[in-house]
Amino acid sequence: MEKFTNTFQKMDKPIILLEGVNIHQDERLIFDNINLSISKGDFIYLVGETGSGKSSLVKSFYAEVSVSAGNIFVTDYNLNKLNKNEIPSLRRDLGIVFQDFQLLSDRTINENLEFVLKATGWKNKDEISNRINEVLESVHLENYNTKMPHELSGGEKQRAAIARSLLNRPKVILADEPTGSLDPKKSEKIVELLKEINEKGTTVVIATHDYEIIKKFSSRIIKCSEKKLQEITIDEL
Repeated sequence: MEKFTNTFQKMDKPIILLEGVNIHQDERLIFDNINLSISKGDFIYLVGETGSGKSSLVKSFYAEVSVSAGNIFVTDYNLNKLNKNEIPSLRRDLGIVFQDFQLLSDRTINENLEFVLKATGWKNKDEISNRINEVLESVHLENYNTKMPHELSGGEKQRAAIARSLLNRPKVILADEPTGSLDPKKSEKIVELLKEINEKGTTVVIATHDYEIIKKFSSRIIKCSEKKLQEITIDEL
């Protein structure tokens, strides 16, 4: 594993760092020479118009999209020098939440979470059961273990998806339009939950176009526009 070296071995090193990064997708330049520093415990909104690159940027953090120039560091990994067999280890540091939940429809919530734990190396049945109960409690879905995804509301499905993202105690939660398919009240509850998780020390990065949520739960805002990143205030939305 290629870790941060020298400058990046300080206690206050960023948990995500981009230096002069270019990102292409299908030969199209999405970002040109961008820089970004995210500290441990930050709560970040990524905003921008459709097609501005928010999702591509988030995908670059978990090595789904590679950078074509510059340096990108995520948790303890230099993604420019990451081997394919190290990607699962990187992703265990990250909890990824999608707009469309991506729950397995033919399995209970417990079985959905158990599947992830077993796939990431958990073997002890008691430890698996205890961890599932812990994450369900943390997202306020106690006693939902035996529910099927179709029995849950949209907000409950997203809570289950967030529970799944927490299973391996990630350092960073990456949420790509997590409220995009929810009504305003449920959207508010999801961001409240992500704030709760953040307050316990987990870094949270949300790509969103929901400006009402940002205004209600203000935090640091990074705008994707014209292939660049710009830190803005709520008044500039």
